[in-house]
Amino acid sequence: MSDPVSGAGTSQSEPPSKDLVSRRSETKSNEDLDLKQRMEFCVERIQDPNPELRIEALESMRKEILTSTSSMACVPKPLKFLRPHFGTLKGFYETVPESDFKKDLADVISVLAMTMSAEGKRESLKYRLLGSDGNIGSWGHEYVRNLAGEITEEYMNPQIDHIPFDDLRKLVRVIVAFLLEHNAEPEAVDLSMEAIGIAYSYILGGYVNSTNFRRTCLYLTSAARFLPETDDIAALDIAYCIYNRFEEFANALQIALFLNDDGHIISVFTSCDDLLKKKQICYILARHGKYFKLDDYMCPDSHDRILLCDIINNATLSESYLTLARDVEVMEPKSPEDIYKVHLVDDRAIAGASVDSARQNLAATFVNAFVNAGFGQDKLMTVPADSSNGGSSGNWVFKNKEHGKISAAASLGMILLWDTDIGLAQIDKFIHSNDNYVIAGALLGVGLVNCNVYSHLDPARGILHEYVDNEDSSIRIGAIMGLGIAYAGTQDKQIRKRLTPILNDGQAPLDVIAFTAISLGLIYVGSSNAKVAQSIVDALMVRSESELREPLTQLIALSHGLLYLGLQKEGLKATCDVLEMFNKNIRKYCQITLLSCAYAGTGNILKVQELLSHCAEHLNNGETHQGPAVLGIAMVAMAEELGLEMSIRSLEHLLQYGELNIRRAVPLALGLLCMSNPKVNVVDILSRLSHDTDLEVVMAAIISLGLIGAGTNNARIVVILRDLSSYYYRIASLLFCVQIAQGLVHLGKGLLTLDPYHCDRFLLSPTALAGLVITLHACLDMKAIILGKYHFVLYFLVLAMQPKMLMTLDKNLKPLSVPIRVGQAVDIAGKAGQPKSITGFQTFTTPVLLAAGQRAELATEKKEEKKGERRTSTEIRKKKGLSDGLVTAVELCDELGGEN
Repeated sequence: MSDPVSGAGTSQSEPPSKDLVSRRSETKSNEDLDLKQRMEFCVERIQDPNPELRIEALESMRKEILTSTSSMACVPKPLKFLRPHFGTLKGFYETVPESDFKKDLADVISVLAMTMSAEGKRESLKYRLLGSDGNIGSWGHEYVRNLAGEITEEYMNPQIDHIPFDDLRKLVRVIVAFLLEHNAEPEAVDLSMEAIGIAYSYILGGYVNSTNFRRTCLYLTSAARFLPETDDIAALDIAYCIYNRFEEFANALQIALFLNDDGHIISVFTSCDDLLKKKQICYILARHGKYFKLDDYMCPDSHDRILLCDIINNATLSESYLTLARDVEVMEPKSPEDIYKVHLVDDRAIAGASVDSARQNLAATFVNAFVNAGFGQDKLMTVPADSSNGGSSGNWVFKNKEHGKISAAASLGMILLWDTDIGLAQIDKFIHSNDNYVIAGALLGVGLVNCNVYSHLDPARGILHEYVDNEDSSIRIGAIMGLGIAYAGTQDKQIRKRLTPILNDGQAPLDVIAFTAISLGLIYVGSSNAKVAQSIVDALMVRSESELREPLTQLIALSHGLLYLGLQKEGLKATCDVLEMFNKNIRKYCQITLLSCAYAGTGNILKVQELLSHCAEHLNNGETHQGPAVLGIAMVAMAEELGLEMSIRSLEHLLQYGELNIRRAVPLALGLLCMSNPKVNVVDILSRLSHDTDLEVVMAAIISLGLIGAGTNNARIVVILRDLSSYYYRIASLLFCVQIAQGLVHLGKGLLTLDPYHCDRFLLSPTALAGLVITLHACLDMKAIILGKYHFVLYFLVLAMQPKMLMTLDKNLKPLSVPIRVGQAVDIAGKAGQPKSITGFQTFTTPVLLAAGQRAELATEKKEEKKGERRTSTEIRKKKGLSDGLVTAVELCDELGGEN
């Protein structure tokens, strides 16, 4: 009711009276007082001479502690009331003779020490080791965590006397088992690594089960990136063993590829009995670019072995790629004019670009090759001869001058990428040309067609071998470069024996020796082959003073580094000692390149700091090693996202304070860090540098804009490049770079990527990274190589080109459309519960394209609850003996994310 005078209303729920609050607090105080008196009484009775009373009092105290409840932020009340008696109990413990009672008392004192012991004394651990062998988990999770922390401290700085190491290790096993059982996998992994060392952490494998092994392995593989050398390998070995034990062969294979361990790969094949899983394994090997020979014992059935070999050798890659192109309706060929969009450019730029110059035609050749890569048809090279307009592929080739014909003829290999059946037949007509430049381009085109595709017929070897010793240096380079691209990563001994003598040939031109070294570096990338390394070192040792200053000689130094790509310390010491004997003009370049390659993709902070220290030097004698040092920072730091962002900040500082040769390399390093991933802040930096006062900085920035936007059709980069083409229409070299960048942005009409990482950025393809690094090192001296007569170096990018598609196949490896969710990848390592691995997802039907940072998961997995058990619909169908056509999901570009 409202008061008629004041209008104020009375509350329907009156506040409790003071008397009621007083009675509640009094009741609460009485309960606490009663508990306090009981605890004090137990302390007195524990010290009673009568053994039965002692045991009864200790049991009573133990029950009170175990049954006490409180909020997470509060200490349980029994522990609060026992705080004044902690010293008394410890003193009495020392007087008690050895017995079960004494061990039980030590257990209680250990729990009390959790909140009462002085910092650093580790009394909780001390009395735990003196106590009984009872279940430590009964004292609560917080007590176990406290013990784990004290164990770690004790291992790092031993203070407790007379602790047998075996007892401590036994306690670690108990705690690890408890933590794994109670969904605390990260804590279990941390304890086993920090306390007993990674070498003994194999104990994890004995306690993981089918419910927690995925979370355990995910944390192990994530933590491995931040562990020191050798420890990271040991952590991954443990994860590999766990995956193999639970028959997660695809994940086990990824770790084996990361470790570059052929023994582990063979073990995966021999352990797997399921043909469908073996097909999945083969697709991962194919995506990684790993050349792997299946022996009879790995797959006894000859028919199945041939099928698996075809998958590993990418025999169906072209077919799958074209299936995707038809599905997204981009089969229509595009011309360079469609990319330039001349009608949107200023009239003055149109007038300047209308001149039919050799450089403009050369740019159009590359743009046409990049845009139509793998489609098998275009509007310049695959046009049939037509008497009415005179158009044919031969006409376009001869619109280029001299060495420009090499790139023009080779572009046919890029257009027919991965299609060895049709591609070699179309290229054959150029091999029989009367023009040596055309022949050289055709031989290079043979290598491009066979890139990442292997056949038992071995056509590339049969065609290219006979031209390796040709009198014309252009033809030799085309054949040698074609062999390097076609057999990258295969470690082919026959090709090594064929190419190695060229390095020791004193009559061979420098460019032939340089491309021979690069091809050998590609074929034996990451192998640390001693014979190839010695041949390259000998080739460098005999170079004259003038030759050592040539940009091509620096490519020879790079080829030596490629042999040790990603190997870290393995075999480097002896190699570094040999480099000390080099001429000072090339010694530093070789050392920096070797260091960058050896630690590429490792995220090693110490090596990044070492490379930064080289960039801090101010040089006056014309040394060129600072450019590779800047690229080395990107190569090392590209492993994980945090290091990548920090290195971008460091590169911005180098732009402000570095020498000119450093500033010229910074845009290229940014391009490597964000390959096919146009980050907004990096696009802003490169856009700013594209108007720099130094022309080489501008060229590097423009090329890098193309690299970070490669295959993305990024609208912002497209507009920036179009504006730059209008701005630099008078400068032929800059306009050439702009057009190359435009072609890269539209790479494969948006279906291809240059990102060397795959499988959730876990695996780094060595051949893909090698192709990128060769191109970027060539761009360090743009005028001499890319703008000179060696522009076909740009075709090394083909090693990194991969479709960014995700396809699902049925058991017969035929495309099967299923719904999947595609969203931004989320790092769920160490996260509580079962968080989603993607966010902001949309549902599509396969095949789909995955952009940088995206992850996919099947959308057909519906959870079904039955008798308290959660099972997926696929598991239920298998149990009931049903099949719905979807047997396995395999990926040709990026692996399905999450548990699916």
